[in-house]
Amino acid sequence: MSQAHWFPAIEPHASGFLKVGAPHEIWFEECGNPNGEPFVFLHGGPGAGCSEKDRRFFDPSAFRIVLFDQRGCGRSRPAGELENNTTDAIIADIESLREERGIETWHVFGGSWGSTLALAYAQAHPERVRSLVLRGIWLLRQEELVWWLYGMRWVQPELWEQFAHHIPENERDDLLSAYWKRLTGDDRAVALAAARSWSIYEGSCCTLLPNEEFSGAFAEDDLAWNLARLEAHWFRNVRFDPDDRLLRDIDKIRHLPAFAVHGRYDVVCPVRNLHDLRTAWPELSWRIVGDAGHSSHEPGITEQLVAATNRIARTGSPALEQ
Repeated sequence: MSQAHWFPAIEPHASGFLKVGAPHEIWFEECGNPNGEPFVFLHGGPGAGCSEKDRRFFDPSAFRIVLFDQRGCGRSRPAGELENNTTDAIIADIESLREERGIETWHVFGGSWGSTLALAYAQAHPERVRSLVLRGIWLLRQEELVWWLYGMRWVQPELWEQFAHHIPENERDDLLSAYWKRLTGDDRAVALAAARSWSIYEGSCCTLLPNEEFSGAFAEDDLAWNLARLEAHWFRNVRFDPDDRLLRDIDKIRHLPAFAVHGRYDVVCPVRNLHDLRTAWPELSWRIVGDAGHSSHEPGITEQLVAATNRIARTGSPALEQ
């Protein structure tokens, strides 16, 4: 198989719900070789959930692939639930899932918000992590949230105007609060309209070139509801203390083999995030794809991610070979 392409589609050989902190049950599935190198996939968002394509970054003959929908996401229940939904809770869920599946240590794959979660999980449990494969670095710092809410208009002004103009002009100086009020209000129709506006804004900014098939999924009610509610929840209520904690605590994981890839023209998570991470983590192996945006479906990003998992299959490390 060419490294530039996905592995063939596969089906899970195990799946189900795992009860975690009330009221949550998380959906998980396991694919590939039951005796292969274990890999856990951490999806983006917060709120996105896993897709069938996410199974295909990994050689199914080499890896035991574990995917799950985080609290409130995808097939997990209840959908879009904000109660007891924090970074620490999801880290605990990852550990619960690892123990439930009888896995001692595993490789960790995360993109966008999944990269945030991968770094936070590895820093909390470095003894459980064999390696890290990261994409579209997101560190949940205040400057990144301001960029998402306001800065993207410098690159995508038409899309930002659609996003901002969903809110009355007298509330646009605080878009997060305005959207939060609507997303958590009692009027379901108003909340869902706000969720679609939020989700379409993000999905339409994810690719270097317009991709209606990709961005169209973000207009679907279920994805929009989970994504918008959970992202607004994290932006507003669930933050690291201090703001740059993931960078400050990087010494806890500098010994781990790791690879990160980022699109040069990533509008959602600017490439500056990768620059800051590799500055704090000199041992990090990394690549910037010159003709890509944010999505893992961009050809150059997919190629780099598949190549990284293939390196693990060959050498045990995703780091670029010298």
